[in-house]
Amino acid sequence: MSILDRFLLTDHVAVVTGAGRGIGAATAIALAEAGADVLISSRTEGQLEGVADRIRAAGRRALVVPANLAHTEAVAGLAQAAYDEFGRLDLVVNNVGGTIPNAFLDTDVAYLDEAFHFNVSTAHALTRAAVPLMLASLGDPDEHRQKSVVSISSMMGRSAGRGYLAYGTAKAALAHWSRLAATDLAPRIRVNGIYVGSVMTSSLEFVAGVPETRQQMEEATPLGRIGEAEDIAAAVVYLGSRAGQYVTGKMLEVDGGLLSPNLDLNLPDLEPSTAESPQ
Repeated sequence: MSILDRFLLTDHVAVVTGAGRGIGAATAIALAEAGADVLISSRTEGQLEGVADRIRAAGRRALVVPANLAHTEAVAGLAQAAYDEFGRLDLVVNNVGGTIPNAFLDTDVAYLDEAFHFNVSTAHALTRAAVPLMLASLGDPDEHRQKSVVSISSMMGRSAGRGYLAYGTAKAALAHWSRLAATDLAPRIRVNGIYVGSVMTSSLEFVAGVPETRQQMEEATPLGRIGEAEDIAAAVVYLGSRAGQYVTGKMLEVDGGLLSPNLDLNLPDLEPSTAESPQ
């Protein structure tokens, strides 16, 4: 077996959430190019069909499941759907998530709860539903086709920046969830995550699409550029394949070398006030 063969996922089955665009779409296509059949899910069926066409063009099967993945019942159901369609389940990519930055006093408890739910509870719901199906399709316990879970976190889960309290807290929780889940599921199922830096997707384009802002972000990034979705997809292939078979409970930093946010939200300092405390 050559070193490149270790990156193949021939006849594996993967579930990728948030797969209609951006990192999720690039990941689903990369997994198909590595040999996997892929269930893809997000809200928008039209976007999913475009990704499914790319998967099929790579010679693999695609299952499109439109769903509101903020609902844990919907996201958990993806595991069984993949198993029923393809007869096995090897890899789960928890990519659904995200939270809009907010000032501290505008971040109420409900907003924090929502961030945790969308970024952590959904990942737990899908993975918990997937584990028995992964074990059922494991075959020889010593085979190298280990099952794998990869969760997409953010460098804000290990860094600090004004305005990112809800988002960063949720992504930090997802990272530690990955470490703890890896301990619970070893040795049969590997669990890892990725600390993602700024990646040019539609969710970032509304700020990075401004030339002055993009230049500032690039200059604040040690590698001098904003990431591409394929940078993250390549890392998922590594972690999900035999190439990463000796890695579990780890967070891979794919962030251009960032040590702090490269986007300043320009939130002002708090001023003294006699107003009542926010509820």
